[in-house]
Amino acid sequence: MTSDEILRTAKGVLDTEIDSLKLVMDNLNESIADVVHKIKLANKLVVSGVGRSGIIGRKIAGTFASIGVPSFFMHPDDALHGDLGMVGKGDVCLLLSKSGSTQELVEMLPYLKNRGAIIVAITGNMQSYLALNAEYTINSYVEQEGCPLNTAPMASALVALAIGDALAACFMKLTNLTIEQFSRQHPLGQIGRNLTLTVEDIMHKGLNLPLVKIGSSFKEAVIEITDKGLGCVCIVSKNEQLEGIITDGDVRRVLQQTDRLNDIKAEDIMTKKPISVHKSLLLGEALALMENRERQINVLPVIDESNRMLGLIRIHDIVRSRI
Repeated sequence: MTSDEILRTAKGVLDTEIDSLKLVMDNLNESIADVVHKIKLANKLVVSGVGRSGIIGRKIAGTFASIGVPSFFMHPDDALHGDLGMVGKGDVCLLLSKSGSTQELVEMLPYLKNRGAIIVAITGNMQSYLALNAEYTINSYVEQEGCPLNTAPMASALVALAIGDALAACFMKLTNLTIEQFSRQHPLGQIGRNLTLTVEDIMHKGLNLPLVKIGSSFKEAVIEITDKGLGCVCIVSKNEQLEGIITDGDVRRVLQQTDRLNDIKAEDIMTKKPISVHKSLLLGEALALMENRERQINVLPVIDESNRMLGLIRIHDIVRSRI
């Protein structure tokens, strides 16, 4: 094959999968709402499948676990050799099968029903055994796989995964899941740091805070910047309320513009009413506030509801926290 032929083949596979997703979306009906409500009421969600469907099932179970739903993947062979004991009355069992006649799932189905489980089938054959014997069936039919032999599960696997994602997203909307609740399932790693660390966790405060009072000289401001080593100084009122900020860059610009430094007060060159944040702001949001602007800023004063200075955070501090 030439490079052009490979490119056309790759695009053809993606076109097939896109068309498959559109077809499934057209076939989707209000039964998905019933399934989401059943998952909300269930003690736990059990997902099962064989082969590629099993791999997709593991991902779906993991997604629901990450949003606070007790869920796990159960292989049907293991279920029939003891793991059925993990399934109880009212649990939702999500069974994935393109054909709807996977032998292992068919053999397991009556035992799940005997335990009082609610069966949900995701299948591409609405006349199959699973479809006809499940309480709820979600149609995952695809016309083509994308595979040159139309055999390997490509589009069908993608569609099953997308249906699982849709169920999870609907559950999140139904239960009004907050970012704080989501973060409880992600205490470590990138997601956990983004959703749990706040400005207060890493801000400079107390004696490390570079501050001068309104009315201070330019020299006093420069000395404070040098002593504290944070690249700036905050100008505050007698009541410690934030009035402005002077950065290293401001100092360099003043030195380029004038030699009459003794006549300059801190408030003459400070940025008045600088962008500031509250201590409860998530670090990820603070980073976005500093970066997503025409001119990036490197420091943020931290204030309370009365505009009183509490701390200071630098973009370097956020980067060092590894979010």
